[in-house]
Amino acid sequence: MIANLPDSPVLRRSLALAPALIIIGVFMLIPMVVMAIFSFLEAKSFGGVVWNFSGSAYIQLLYERMLDDSLRLSPGYLIIIARSFLLAFVAMVCCLIVGFPVAYFISRQPIQHRNMWVLLITIPFWTNQLVRTFAWIIILGRNGVIEAPFRFAGLLGADETLGLMYSDFAITVGLTYTFIPLMVLPIYASLEKLDFSLVEAAADLYSSRWEAFSKVIIPLAKPGIIAGCLLVFIPSLGAFIQPDLLGGGKKLMLGTLVQFQFSTARNWPFGSAIAMILLAFVMLFLILYARAARNAKAMDLH
Repeated sequence: MIANLPDSPVLRRSLALAPALIIIGVFMLIPMVVMAIFSFLEAKSFGGVVWNFSGSAYIQLLYERMLDDSLRLSPGYLIIIARSFLLAFVAMVCCLIVGFPVAYFISRQPIQHRNMWVLLITIPFWTNQLVRTFAWIIILGRNGVIEAPFRFAGLLGADETLGLMYSDFAITVGLTYTFIPLMVLPIYASLEKLDFSLVEAAADLYSSRWEAFSKVIIPLAKPGIIAGCLLVFIPSLGAFIQPDLLGGGKKLMLGTLVQFQFSTARNWPFGSAIAMILLAFVMLFLILYARAARNAKAMDLH
């Protein structure tokens, strides 16, 4: 029967893509549609949904319902959204500040040594993320690796602490450590293809090191920098493990808020609404990136 199919490149391409499209549809598109539908339903008291279509889950993000059934503006969830964006942005900047020099260093090594350095960068991915985050609890926690020398030197009393754990600082450290390989690798991929004779030419034209860096290296590494920033910012925005463990449940982010709504509050529609808003932000960033990349390519062609 397959032999009787017309010999069409479009048909053959469609058949080749069919398994991937089926997987994407079953494991990504269908759950997204279910989540979107749930976000417009009403919540049952102990989990689940009532099939009455309503926008109350989205209204709950901005307002709280009073005893007289009136609505009052509530900034609580907006604060969580703002904190999520702020910590994700700070983690992205920290990854960029640390990751760019590392990627540049690797790109300047002899070719036979570069694979070893890339391997060292990717080794943390071989360990479960939960285990790596628990390691930071030991480092930042009370009487941990950082506090112990201060306490030994008498700079901290028995009941005193530096307060590193369960803070925005601890969450930022965890996010930076977790996602920094996602910043290093794209930048390294861009710098590896960079013709460093251009940097030498800039030096021959009496450019300072800063001018060569800002006007030659940075523009040529820009695709890798943008890709790395997206790869760090987007997962940081929806991170769950780092805010939950290092923030101690006191510093909620969007990921922990979604988990709380499904597991503890049992408010499935509200959890679905938050997840859809997070997805909307992610899609917006990806669309803006794709548009910027397309415009930059068009300018290069002209």
